[in-house]
Amino acid sequence: MTLLTDVARLLVQGLQQGSIYILLAVGLSIILGTLKFVNFAHGALYLIGLYVGMLVAQTTTVRGQVAEWGFSTVGLDWGFLAALVIAPLVVFVVGLAMERFVARPFYGRSDVDQILFTFGLAIVIQQLFRVLFSGSSYSLARPAWAQGTVPLPIVGGFAAWRLFIIGITAVLVLGVFALIEFTDFGLVVRAGTQDAEMVQLLGIEIERAYLIVFAIGAALAGIAGVLSGPIGQVNPTVGTDILVPAFIVVVIGGLGSIRGAVLGGLILGFTEAFFVLWSLSIPSLGIEYGLSQWAPVAIYVIAAIILLVRPQGLLGREVDI
Repeated sequence: MTLLTDVARLLVQGLQQGSIYILLAVGLSIILGTLKFVNFAHGALYLIGLYVGMLVAQTTTVRGQVAEWGFSTVGLDWGFLAALVIAPLVVFVVGLAMERFVARPFYGRSDVDQILFTFGLAIVIQQLFRVLFSGSSYSLARPAWAQGTVPLPIVGGFAAWRLFIIGITAVLVLGVFALIEFTDFGLVVRAGTQDAEMVQLLGIEIERAYLIVFAIGAALAGIAGVLSGPIGQVNPTVGTDILVPAFIVVVIGGLGSIRGAVLGGLILGFTEAFFVLWSLSIPSLGIEYGLSQWAPVAIYVIAAIILLVRPQGLLGREVDI
């Protein structure tokens, strides 16, 4: 493989890995930037989407409490397209309930209160799935139409499912961006971010906008869960595992900025792809050293450097949120 091919493959791989982070970070960013609510249960929404997607898309032999109830094999077996529709709808409804009964009572409370409560909620949800389905890992099969590889210029063959992740992420992020930037609803949301009290004095129900924003962010997390299923494992810990990278993306990109979430996700995606795909090779010295284990370290180093130079994030504004 030539250097050009290596670089091209690195870029495409980084786009795919960054896409999951982008979907999570966009939801986190609009919730944090608009509602001033630090939602450490966002990973639990990702987890719910992942399990619902698996149960809708296929039948799975499970363990845990569900098996003890006599349902050793569960699932609707409706296919992946149905999962891509139903799972985010389920998480959207969960997001509506979470905003009303979890987030709303904590608006105006300290960040510490919000973090402690939502992180506790995330642990409860994680343990609920552990009890129902055990701590075992399950697999979510790729749909037949996304099997195999697609030939790309320079890159060569690349997994069709990973290209689908890139494409659907681009469509969803552009859709959310257009909703926030170019619609009356988005105008209300942006105005509420600046001065919620003034918006309410104008007779606009800002709480309804907050409800929808939270639910949209939740649905994006649910879609991210479904999309990541075929390239990972389905188990109760994945929600907490993905949460810290998602917050890093939001922080380095800039709170409340969709563009920042995209940029931060790409930075993390490219960083992970570089360390996973490339290795230190010096044949003359007999050195062949994989770098994948250094990817988490590199991510934190990059985040630290960015925040030292620009504390508000790359595309964030210098405001106290």
